Amino acid sequence: MAGPQEAQDIEEALLGGPLRYTRKQVEERSGIPDEDARRIWQALGFPAPPDDEVAFTDGDVAALLEIRDLLGHDLVDEDMVLRLSRAVGQTMGRLASWLGDVWLQKLSERLPPDEPMTEEAVVAALAATEELRPAFERLLMHGWRRQLAAAGMRAAGSTAGATADPAAGVARLAVGFADIVSFTRRSRSMEGAALAEFVERFESTTTDIVAAQGGRVVKTLGDEVLFVAEEPTAAAEIGLEVAGRCEEDPDFPQVRVGLAYGEVILRLGDVFGTPVNMAARLTATAYPGTVLIDSDLAGALPHGAYAPSSLRPRALQGLGRVRLYRLRHRRG
Repeated sequence: MAGPQEAQDIEEALLGGPLRYTRKQVEERSGIPDEDARRIWQALGFPAPPDDEVAFTDGDVAALLEIRDLLGHDLVDEDMVLRLSRAVGQTMGRLASWLGDVWLQKLSERLPPDEPMTEEAVVAALAATEELRPAFERLLMHGWRRQLAAAGMRAAGSTAGATADPAAGVARLAVGFADIVSFTRRSRSMEGAALAEFVERFESTTTDIVAAQGGRVVKTLGDEVLFVAEEPTAAAEIGLEVAGRCEEDPDFPQVRVGLAYGEVILRLGDVFGTPVNMAARLTATAYPGTVLIDSDLAGALPHGAYAPSSLRPRALQGLGRVRLYRLRHRRG
């Protein structure tokens, strides 16, 4: 079993420096008031430690100094810092858990069959990450820069095309949900490792399809993926390819897709609004292997390439009676 000192050594290695300061000492060195520092820390997803606990590094002091300098800029205020801290905490928390899962899975493959993962093995794996941390950090920063550039170009392009108001957080987009059919029933008959592999295959394949068509995955929810696309045709191609993938890949689950088009609200990487609700309701209504779309998307698609089939109006929760369309490619 790993001792307290060994665990602390690993924690300090991953944090990039020794634990030196209590919360009050960090606040004194950074010049950030107690209540403000507490809110930032909690926005990042951590509870505030006791006043006398030595839990912070020089890196934590430097981060608060950066925040203090940012707050001196005309374009930055406390609300913006808290919102971005919350986004960083949620995103990085998931990324760290994801990386940890992949790392431990790789480690388990090296163990003899039926040998359980021990605490010593986990500690050894964590220690080994220190060697790889610089490369992962560079990859993370490069990925962030590429995503930031893409987000900036999307905003600039949408403004030029009068399809969005970035300042108001509004854009005209196609929104889609891809949902695994009968996931709850199927998951009950699968072991943990098999279920995890099944979900990862669905998420990774769907994400690849979305990216190839120029869309963007907003979030994954295990058995469901929410995505957006600026171009209606891109959303249509994503939906049709995802829904039809099981016909050519027997390991891919049956999926149903709902698509809607219209004005959405963009906030901290997520999307809200009537098209999002519409796409979710359409997905719940669709049969396995089919794509349902709303009238706005049906009207925005080129008729030479697609043949939306009008279905009888149905009552959708929170939306009233809505005319639905089943999406197919036009043949011939």
